[in-house]
Amino acid sequence: MTGRVILALAGAAALAFPLVAPTYHTLLMLPFMAYGVVLLGLNLLFGYSGLVSFGHALFIGVGAYAGAFLTGRFGLRHLEAILLVAVVLGALVAMPVGALCVRYVKIYFGMLTLAFGMVFYTFLLKFYRLTGGDEGMPVLRPFLLGRDLGAIPKTDYLAGPYYYYCLAVLVVAAICMWRIVHSPFGLCLKTIRDNPVKAESLGVSVTRYRWYAFVISAMYAAAGGALLGPPTGNVDPTLAYWTHSGNLVFMTLLGGFGSFFGPLLGAFAFIYLQDFVMSVVPYWRLIFGAILAIIVIFAPAGLMGLFTRRRPAEVSRG
Repeated sequence: MTGRVILALAGAAALAFPLVAPTYHTLLMLPFMAYGVVLLGLNLLFGYSGLVSFGHALFIGVGAYAGAFLTGRFGLRHLEAILLVAVVLGALVAMPVGALCVRYVKIYFGMLTLAFGMVFYTFLLKFYRLTGGDEGMPVLRPFLLGRDLGAIPKTDYLAGPYYYYCLAVLVVAAICMWRIVHSPFGLCLKTIRDNPVKAESLGVSVTRYRWYAFVISAMYAAAGGALLGPPTGNVDPTLAYWTHSGNLVFMTLLGGFGSFFGPLLGAFAFIYLQDFVMSVVPYWRLIFGAILAIIVIFAPAGLMGLFTRRRPAEVSRG
């Protein structure tokens, strides 16, 4: 099957999922779609720019706490406005952070992003009166497209209107990112990833383009963070903790950062596999980690590589 057919089938399955799947599994799709938005942005930085961020959960925290402050402190319940504010705040935070981080590459870039992420985590944890500390902050149920759906039971709200709203946000985010990576800007990022010295000699400002990618990636992460709050009704500092950033990188590796849709597949596999293992064995972290390690060892190109790998006969004919 061609990529377009697979994509169409995936879209049809996503639309029909709440109608045929148990409610519990439908609710598991909500974090998948939120992380899908985050990983689309992270892969612009990782897969297309060659920069690995170990502190990207910082921007998830920015988006999540933006939703908590707007719904709880300011009474702004429209999710469209919350997403817009989250994206703007993510960009504003990313601009100075990225301006410093993109001057370095490889492990130095990763360590700097990790350091900024832990600074933000500590701020959320220690400033109790402002952020609620380790208890976090409540997130009130947002309005969708101007409609107050407070009369609907929360489960029905999440498995129905909120599910399709998140799906629409993910689709729009994917379309925008597809245009970005296939634009001249995206081609410049690939050139910088493969040979930054050559890119610089061609007149491409390596540092500036990396900074652009960093800011765009942060905006996507903030939007995804804003979508994570309503299903649980609460946000806490663990959203910005370094292990959360590690999970994002692992999802990207699991799905395959060499493919546009690889990180989305990685997020889906990570969330559902983790849920399955948790429900089966008490020492789920040990088993879950072993399974993920085996997948990475035997599929170094990620899960997407298993589908895109060409057979020897096909290669010889090509």
